[in-house]
Amino acid sequence: MATEPKIIELSNGKITATVASWGATITSLLVPDAQGNVADVVLGFDTLEPYMKGMAPYFGCIVGRVANRIKDGKFNVNGVDYSLAINNGPNSLHGGLKGFDKVVWDVVEHKNGQCPSITFQYHSRDGEEGYPGDVTVRATYSLPEATTLRLDMEAIPHNKATPISLAQHTYWNLAGHDSGDILNHSIQIWGEHITPVDENTIPTGEIMPVKDTPFDFTTEHKIGERINDVPGGYDHNYVLDCGDEKNGLKHAAKLRDPTGSRTLDLWTDAPGMQFYTANYVDGITGKGGAVYEKHAGVCLETQGFPNAINQPNFPSVLVQPGENYKHTMLFEFSA
Repeated sequence: MATEPKIIELSNGKITATVASWGATITSLLVPDAQGNVADVVLGFDTLEPYMKGMAPYFGCIVGRVANRIKDGKFNVNGVDYSLAINNGPNSLHGGLKGFDKVVWDVVEHKNGQCPSITFQYHSRDGEEGYPGDVTVRATYSLPEATTLRLDMEAIPHNKATPISLAQHTYWNLAGHDSGDILNHSIQIWGEHITPVDENTIPTGEIMPVKDTPFDFTTEHKIGERINDVPGGYDHNYVLDCGDEKNGLKHAAKLRDPTGSRTLDLWTDAPGMQFYTANYVDGITGKGGAVYEKHAGVCLETQGFPNAINQPNFPSVLVQPGENYKHTMLFEFSA
């Protein structure tokens, strides 16, 4: 059984990640720039205590059983109504009051050597946070190449059909976690559509083209260029529908910091990606005393579509007993 949460280091000599068994959370990631200068490119805290006290707005963690929002915290599976905790306006967000980000995961494997990796496992019980059925969840972080971080997530329901949609919720700042806002970062997103939302940030069910809107990142734009045309900032799900593929993964996004030339290419097999510009971060004291303000990082949460369990026209997030839910993310850094 899981004991006290701990932080484990993964390093291959080029990049170094620290990952905590609390929430399977990336707490730091050291990446070189073109000159070989290393910076920590993820927002977070120096110790586990602030994470465990709930001070992190999902910094670096894995969220589930269902990432993003479920309308009114309600859904129906096989004729049975389920009600979840409401923790975001009228909605249930990121698994509820005590989602996968707020539990200790077991460390089931830790390998050093050529391809360092760590595998976490968590058993989610029937009825936990209102969700049906027992589910075993695994997450493996690995460093398969010199400057690549890979995450493989899987989940198997044991006895009941249940919605599952995991997401990795790191806040990225490629100039360094303590370097201010990300409005000068540029991004390209391989999505020609978004799922527009209502006043409670729940998708309307529409699939909307981004062409001629401030949501169009099919070519590279600075994040801050049109952010004021989007009330509150970006917090939207992109349909990943036009990227190249390699090894079964789609090109989701390319994030670039012009000052230090670090670039992050994100590949995934998920159907969607929440593009979130840390609109609600407000004066959080993080690593080394850095104070994180609004837009201090950007989240690229590959996922099933928000509220998909209640939207028949969205890709299904319902997983049957014995089926294996799988979700991979590849973070390729270059300078």
